[in-house]
Amino acid sequence: MPPAAQSAVPPAVPSPAQSAVPSAAPPTAPSAAQAREGDLLEVRLRDLRPTQPNIGHDQIHYKLGRYAGTKDTDSGRPNKRFDDWCETDGRGEAAEAGPGATLRDPSSFRCTIATGAETPASVAAMKTVVVGPGNALYLTDGHHTTTSLLETTDGGPDVRVRMRVQANLSRLTPAAFWAQMQARSWVWLRTADGTTITPQQLPDRIGLALLPDDPYRGLVYLTRDIGYSPPADAPEYLEFFWASWLRTRIDLGRYDLHDPASYLRAVTDASQLMSSTPGDTEIAPGRTADQLGRMARWNDGKAADKGEFGDLSRPITDPRPGKVAYAVDSRNRVSATPACTRTVTGAYTGPLTVGSGVLCLDRARVRGPVTVTGGASLVLRGSDVTGPVTATRARVVEVCGARVTGPVVVRGSTERARVGGWACTPNEVRGPVVVG
Repeated sequence: MPPAAQSAVPPAVPSPAQSAVPSAAPPTAPSAAQAREGDLLEVRLRDLRPTQPNIGHDQIHYKLGRYAGTKDTDSGRPNKRFDDWCETDGRGEAAEAGPGATLRDPSSFRCTIATGAETPASVAAMKTVVVGPGNALYLTDGHHTTTSLLETTDGGPDVRVRMRVQANLSRLTPAAFWAQMQARSWVWLRTADGTTITPQQLPDRIGLALLPDDPYRGLVYLTRDIGYSPPADAPEYLEFFWASWLRTRIDLGRYDLHDPASYLRAVTDASQLMSSTPGDTEIAPGRTADQLGRMARWNDGKAADKGEFGDLSRPITDPRPGKVAYAVDSRNRVSATPACTRTVTGAYTGPLTVGSGVLCLDRARVRGPVTVTGGASLVLRGSDVTGPVTATRARVVEVCGARVTGPVVVRGSTERARVGGWACTPNEVRGPVVVG
């Protein structure tokens, strides 16, 4: 079923009584091929293509921790994930979400703005896509929000939500399309270590397993409204500019990011450095600290136990935990991935068999069986496999964000086996899945 689009021009601002309506979108609208700039296009999360190679995983961990908790509902508010869905859909925030509400069924919760009654402000807050060659949908804003909705327990690749169309460039050739994307600063082609990549090296879908972590991008998110605040004319990828600058000035290896107190020290050091830097300092080529939203007064001049930093610092035991507490709690639920002794990327044809060490398939495209035995380990992330995946008495097995055409059978793992689950991007398997 093709994505659906509708006009972004609201007929009127709804009254509060009209606002709390079911969240389902209208059934008929033009397809992506006919979508114009400013249209609201209904998409499936599985159809979104990233325009950046990395995300800050701790921003996702904060969201996952909060989404899975009950503290929002304990305080009488709908869970944060429904707020995020409604905002992304151009519908304000969640008005009501009962115990049975799920992101997979938008009619099960209500937003504060009715479909068709979006306001200019609510439309401006939406995430954006560009329609590219072949009517592919390229996500230009919202990688973290959409990944969070994809990764959460009641989310997944088939969750639908609307995006605002930034442009329709579907009639361009691929080369002309990417030239336009770069000219308009709608694509970020640098990895976390500063390596420049080509558009063809970008992942073909969103998810934690496909978009590697840039810890400095996650750090910048946590300094928001403490060391910087996005200006009204914020450039695309503003947080990556700050992240690249901080990378050469803050050594995250000095902090334990699994410990809330140590992580807060990292946020303090980074945000104070941002705030104390002279406003005319060039943070990125042609962009100064003030142009990128530097806050001249750290934490808006408030004491450390007040303002945004005070909120950020609240422990997980607080009725309203802070972002750091949620992020650390979530990341600590995930065991460390074993170090790879053999890594396969790109296209590979033929059987892959390993009896020792750690085989990692990282955004690989494998045509053939994958077999792991004898205490070896398998880490399969963001890869496509045409053939069976079999692990017998393997030490560690992790299968996240994989597309497998064939059975996945994991038996007798000696340490752990993870096929989907917490912070493990949902897999798409065309065949039986046996884990035991």
